[in-house]
Amino acid sequence: MSVRLKLTLSYAGFLMVAGLLLLAAVWLFLLRYVPDRAMLYNPDDKLNGIFPVRGALQHVFAPRAAAVLAFLLVFGLVGGWLLAGRMLAPLTRITDAARLATHGSLSHRIRLPGRGDEFRELADAFDAMLARLEAHVAEQQRFAANASHELRTPLAISKTLLDVARGDPHADTGELVERLHAVNARAIDLTEALLLLSRANQRSFVREPVDLSLLAEEATETLLPLAEKHGVTIETDADLALTSGSPALLLQLTTNLVHNAIVHNLPERGTVRVTTGVRGETAVLTVENTGERLTPELAATLTEPFQRGTERIHADHAGVGLGLAIIKTITQAHGGTLTLTPRAAGGIRIAVELPAFVARIGG
Repeated sequence: MSVRLKLTLSYAGFLMVAGLLLLAAVWLFLLRYVPDRAMLYNPDDKLNGIFPVRGALQHVFAPRAAAVLAFLLVFGLVGGWLLAGRMLAPLTRITDAARLATHGSLSHRIRLPGRGDEFRELADAFDAMLARLEAHVAEQQRFAANASHELRTPLAISKTLLDVARGDPHADTGELVERLHAVNARAIDLTEALLLLSRANQRSFVREPVDLSLLAEEATETLLPLAEKHGVTIETDADLALTSGSPALLLQLTTNLVHNAIVHNLPERGTVRVTTGVRGETAVLTVENTGERLTPELAATLTEPFQRGTERIHADHAGVGLGLAIIKTITQAHGGTLTLTPRAAGGIRIAVELPAFVARIGG
């Protein structure tokens, strides 16, 4: 049986029970005072006559009681059906929206009117879920399209180089090998970045205490030769900043931040400043650099996959366009927030805020 039919039968059943109880009350409390045999009352009164007997009243009462019960049954079924339909109408709208979602339509919203009740809360929660799903699917589709484009580029270059070499057997194979090696290395870097992004999205890692200051020092020491190559000075101010998470992923996050700050900097005499510390219940890692002036609108798009600052550069140090996207995903996987703020003098300030780890001593 449908829920509407169940509610209808329930309403009708309760109404019938109430009617039976009312008739039983009349039977028990009223008819008990009616005499068993006829008797005269108030012979001097103008309303004089014979008082009715119990048998006669029972004979009249029974068919009328049955008619009342029949009316209550019909009234309960009809009224219960209409009332149940009206009460379940919001659920029908939610079901229709769910069916549309199963067929791939995520733009539909219920927008249930009326006062806030359980159905309104359910509809609002369902609308919020649809909005998140729509945004997530759109982001995944955009990411898949960009990833396909980025992966196709090195494959197309490799095919072109091989076609040229096949057409010219006397060409310099050494130069061909070098160019193929560079293209292949770029494809490998992109594939590894995509795998790292997928791992961070799945949050399949074991949490343990991590000191962001140690990660900052390790990342700056590793990238110091790259900074010297680009004429960039790295300044560090690393205070203890404990958080909980994956050391490997957080090291990747820190390394990507410092790497981006180095390669997207001034051509000469650029500066990168790395600081760590604790603010309240938050462990903060901040990396800021000098460089070109950025607008807040452009800064807000830098965490999108395959965005590379003011233009899509493809130099040997430009990476694969997933640096900040990986940073954002790792930050979110650790329950943190990522903030990008353009500096007035040029460059950008990137702050990663993660829940601080508090060691519990004793029991």
